[in-house]
Amino acid sequence: MSKESNYDVHPGASLESWKTKVHEVWRTPLSQILLISIICFCCPGMYNAISGLGGSGQLDSTVAANATYRPYLTCLDRAHACSLESGWTYALYSGALLCYNHTRNSAFVIASGAILGIGASFLWVAQGAIMVSYPLPDQKGRAIALFWVIFNLGGGIGSFISFGLNFDSKSGTVSDGTYGAFMAIMCVGWILSLLICPPHKVIRQDGTFAGPPPSGISAGFTGSIRREFQNFLAALTNWRIWLLIPAFFCANFFYSYQQNTVNGATFTLRSRSLNGAMYWIAQMVGGLAIGFLLDFKWLSRPKRAILGYVFILVTGFSIWGGGLAFQRWENATGKKQWLDFSDSRTYIGPFWLYFFYGAFDAFWQSYCYWLMASLADSPQEAAKFVGLYKTFQATGGAVAWRINALAYPALVQLTINWALLGGALLIAIPTVLSITPSPVASSQVEDMDQDTKEARKDNTSEKD
Repeated sequence: MSKESNYDVHPGASLESWKTKVHEVWRTPLSQILLISIICFCCPGMYNAISGLGGSGQLDSTVAANATYRPYLTCLDRAHACSLESGWTYALYSGALLCYNHTRNSAFVIASGAILGIGASFLWVAQGAIMVSYPLPDQKGRAIALFWVIFNLGGGIGSFISFGLNFDSKSGTVSDGTYGAFMAIMCVGWILSLLICPPHKVIRQDGTFAGPPPSGISAGFTGSIRREFQNFLAALTNWRIWLLIPAFFCANFFYSYQQNTVNGATFTLRSRSLNGAMYWIAQMVGGLAIGFLLDFKWLSRPKRAILGYVFILVTGFSIWGGGLAFQRWENATGKKQWLDFSDSRTYIGPFWLYFFYGAFDAFWQSYCYWLMASLADSPQEAAKFVGLYKTFQATGGAVAWRINALAYPALVQLTINWALLGGALLIAIPTVLSITPSPVASSQVEDMDQDTKEARKDNTSEKD
């Protein structure tokens, strides 16, 4: 009997233990940031791969520019609606481009772009809030870098897929298989969005929750709209955020010029695919570099803010100065979609320029996110700032893609981009200099801790 009792173990004990461990890991900020990064890898990452082909892989880039203009414009009205149930809108857009290959139905492409704008607003505001508010204050730079690497790996792999499928193509448009592959990956991201954990269930390393539990009181549709509008106005009361609005406006402004006017108009299809892959890989490198700079432990946070600013100023003006030299040279050739990587001597210079364009985008957006995280006193305020960021980012993107669709001269587009960059950096100086060593006052910490204790009690009682 004694021997048998040694093996008298509850049959479901090991399974329950395994489930508990998985649940605990799932509730960590790192797991949630990894999850949202993979979702963005599958959905906007693949979308970036398509856009990076120049004209979304079509001969007529105007159709894609008008379709891309719609998602940015639609996003303005839904900047605070945080939902991850948006992956199907990315797959729809890819499907519309596939349909255009056979039917030339530009209206469907433009309409799908508008629908994508709604879905993208849900996804990006939720992503920004998770990335900025879930980690501890001294881990935000690394969280931003981690997201930027995984997210842009999607664009890189997607472009390599296109490069392989279109290597021998002599046409100006990508194959049906390319769009089909993108649609399948986007659908995977849509399914993964169901695993996102709410902030009141995410436990940080110090034992605090990422956010307080929901109040449980429904304000109704009208009340929700009124509340979100009030949150939007509350975010605008911070003068330091006001001075970052030009930087937010520039965050996606570069894409239309770089992807359609530089990559789309200069290179052959297979070279555009290769350039697109390296553009997103450059973003991975750039995200790691700026994340490392902004998390220097031997520098105070105000000094890191200045270091990041100087880094972006120097690299930005150097890269766009090289872009000016390239654009003058490209205009002098008078050719369209002619440069192929097989002509390595001519190709290598423009290739490296496009690579550094990608790295600089990571520098710019990561620095914007880091400044918002440094200014936020709570996860709720961080979400408001991210909503504000996405609103003005979408505004800039809409304006830029419309400028591109109207076929403004390449040098004019470059000048607009460079001028906006310089102006935004100048206006942001007071905000950069106002960054403090501590993001939260002691009284606010006590209030947040009280909410956290109550949330932990509720979670513990549910578990019991």
